[in-house]
Amino acid sequence: MTSTRISLGLLALFATAPLAAAPATYKIDPEHFSIAFLIEHIGYEKLIGMFSKASGEFVYDEETKKLTSGTVEVQAASVNSHHEGRDDHVRGKDFLSAEKFPVVRFVARDYRPGKANTGTLRGDLTLLGQTHPVDVSVTLNKAAKYPFGHSKHTLGVSARAKIKRSQWGMSYGVGNKMVGDEVELLFEFEALKQ
Repeated sequence: MTSTRISLGLLALFATAPLAAAPATYKIDPEHFSIAFLIEHIGYEKLIGMFSKASGEFVYDEETKKLTSGTVEVQAASVNSHHEGRDDHVRGKDFLSAEKFPVVRFVARDYRPGKANTGTLRGDLTLLGQTHPVDVSVTLNKAAKYPFGHSKHTLGVSARAKIKRSQWGMSYGVGNKMVGDEVELLFEFEALKQ
């Protein structure tokens, strides 16, 4: 009799306990996805440029904050710094070699949550046919049902990283300090739960 009561009690407990969240696939919304970069130009300024074509998705568990996988692909030829001649140069062999290497790819390996809604995303960046590790600082801004339009559960993310482009063999202008070696990368996007 006692064991029956215990069994029934456990059944009732599990029946009322909330189900644990499971990892879900999130696709980056192309209408809300900005990738920008800042790079020093002869010491006068940090030039701001953007990439207009990119895509990505990742598998993430919001409850455990565990990232299972993730990939972002950027079309190198979509670079735009609001100067046609400069953009053609950046697409060429001195910088992105967009014709030979049309895609810049980041593949996530590990996510380590930090304080509050921050964390560090570790992954591999493939640029100019070379792959090297990169750490990305991430802030999870908001996770909620979108208030209009698609009405899907949406995760808003801000991310930042710094790389030295010469590590990937992009050394044009570094030696004479015409163009900075360090590139600041900025990502702002909304990802839709599938």
